[in-house]
Amino acid sequence: MAYPNPLIESLFNEFQPIMGADYHRYKNHVYRVFLNCLLLDSSDLNADKYAIAAVFHDIGIWTNDTIDYLDPSIAQAKLYLLVNGREALSGEITQMIYWHHKTGAYKGKYEQTVETFRRADWIDVTFGLLSFGVERKALAANRKLLPNLGFHAFLAKAVFKNLLKHPLNPLPMFKR
Repeated sequence: MAYPNPLIESLFNEFQPIMGADYHRYKNHVYRVFLNCLLLDSSDLNADKYAIAAVFHDIGIWTNDTIDYLDPSIAQAKLYLLVNGREALSGEITQMIYWHHKTGAYKGKYEQTVETFRRADWIDVTFGLLSFGVERKALAANRKLLPNLGFHAFLAKAVFKNLLKHPLNPLPMFKR
């Protein structure tokens, strides 16, 4: 069963104290991205990779209190992988996180998982407007199971605050 996922649950327990009111918003986003990955790639071999990348892909927003969160998110993922003896996944998870905002198709090392993760996040961020061939009924079912809870509004507010502080660099996570 993909939901709930024991790996995602154990990782989230660690971050709950720093997330406060955003805990359930982000957790639902993580699960929607994870489930989108499984809809795009049915291989059981990649499920743990998608779970890890999903948890960590935006976590720097909270761990480092920043909208420029890609590097801090990667650092948190690498630390988790090191501490848990999963360093062999570090390169792949890093690429999945680093490229998840890329607007065009990813080509390169770990192409299948990186591209799947990128598409899965875009599916969620666009509320399924971009579906990459995933059945819309499945996306709607995941949204019903895991509602948005204001996650996109939270992101918009964070981006607006960053725009006021850094008008020349409003979306630092996209300048990669």
